[in-house]
Amino acid sequence: MDSVVAALRVRLGEDAVLADEPMDGHTTFRTGGPADIFIMPGSFKEVKESISILKENNIPFMVIGNGSNLLVRDKGIRGAVIQLGRRLSKVDVDGEFVFAEGGALLTALSAKAAENALSGLEFASGIPGTVGGAITMNAGAYGGEMKDVLISVEVLTEEMEVKTIPVEALELSYRHSILLKDGYILLRAKLKLKNGNPEEIKTKMAELGEQRREKQPLQYPSAGSTFKRPQGYFAGKLIQDAGLKGKRIGGAQISEKHAGFIINVGKATTQDILDLIAFCQQTVYEKFGVRLETEVKIIGEL
Repeated sequence: MDSVVAALRVRLGEDAVLADEPMDGHTTFRTGGPADIFIMPGSFKEVKESISILKENNIPFMVIGNGSNLLVRDKGIRGAVIQLGRRLSKVDVDGEFVFAEGGALLTALSAKAAENALSGLEFASGIPGTVGGAITMNAGAYGGEMKDVLISVEVLTEEMEVKTIPVEALELSYRHSILLKDGYILLRAKLKLKNGNPEEIKTKMAELGEQRREKQPLQYPSAGSTFKRPQGYFAGKLIQDAGLKGKRIGGAQISEKHAGFIINVGKATTQDILDLIAFCQQTVYEKFGVRLETEVKIIGEL
């Protein structure tokens, strides 16, 4: 592993490749054990070079963004993590078109759109993920979804080819896309917005931000909604109706403000969160016969 780290550092630089890096600093839950190798490429070429080195050495890898939908187990991740983050976060505006690299934060993207009097991304202004993660999962809120504003994406395939895919071919639906299914890595996205009134756009963003603060426990580390929406139900209401608001295991708690959120109220381990997830699932199934599936992605060594 040391020789692989050394090879990666020769290509990407010393500060772009970390060994035994704790994942609690790279997930919004603020939990998780160490990744053997943590890579922060600064260009699409470096993404390809990193993957080539890892494949040559038979080291498994995964790609993450802001870690806003991840739960990393306490033993950490064997292999490598490639983070498409701030080093790949460029956003360019050309008229009504916006070009964003996969590591750009949605908060920064929506702010850039507002600065340029472009409407259509107000819904995304409070979503804490990256463009890559948001499109891969077709993130949405308050009646808007990424597929509403997306034109096309550039991806890196498992065969190491860069490919442009139009939105119509992405099969975007609730928390689903072919990016997820086919293992594509999103490099860049092209979006089309609409010219609007700057003040109206900023007012709308402020209103949605206030709604989030009123309804969601934003002051605590979490991964947003813990569970997917079961067909015909709302996960948060099922958990609330099961009497689980405020239920706590270790440092993990079901939010008093929104039962659909599990939050880290103080030095929670990932196991605390997993135990609370399992308790929710069992209780809701026993009371209502509904199986809750996690929206948060659980990764790492068992």
